[in-house]
Amino acid sequence: MKPHLRVLGLDDSAFSFDEQEVVVVGAVVRLPNYLEGVLKTTVEVDGTDATDRLAEMIGGSRYGENLAAIFIDGIALGGFNIIDIETLHSNLGTPVVTVTRDEPDLESMKTALKAKFEDWERRFELISKTELHQVETEHKPLYVQVVGEDLDIIKGIIARSTVLGALPEPVRMAHLIATAMKTGESHGRA
Repeated sequence: MKPHLRVLGLDDSAFSFDEQEVVVVGAVVRLPNYLEGVLKTTVEVDGTDATDRLAEMIGGSRYGENLAAIFIDGIALGGFNIIDIETLHSNLGTPVVTVTRDEPDLESMKTALKAKFEDWERRFELISKTELHQVETEHKPLYVQVVGEDLDIIKGIIARSTVLGALPEPVRMAHLIATAMKTGESHGRA
């Protein structure tokens, strides 16, 4: 593994459901923790454009070709704007990894989707079609979905990119930047 891999972390800003769009921030980090660049786009709250908007943002960036992996805080942005991680990987040729600290409750998600969306089956398929893996860290496990790379390689990247706590620095930085863009100051559990 190269000594200074470049990893993109993605997270959305805080939002309310009466807003039309939410800001999504990408933090380009040379491992373990050198912030090299920041990307920004928007997606519709509870929309269906997250995959396309991320592909446009990353593919149109000068950083897009040299990424070892894309880490996303969960599989959805702006509520239930679900990312098709297989399509994103296919479009960009870069491994895509979802990262969450808490194990997703798929039955609760299915119930919420059924109650809110006519296309709930498609959204649930995107959430559940990729295997969920538990990855041990020094603090607590992470739950990840991986497309485009061997799980053991991703475990190594997670270990190299985690400085404090369990969350990889690219995702933690994206969260802090997105929060500050919305509220004026970074805060919250990243």
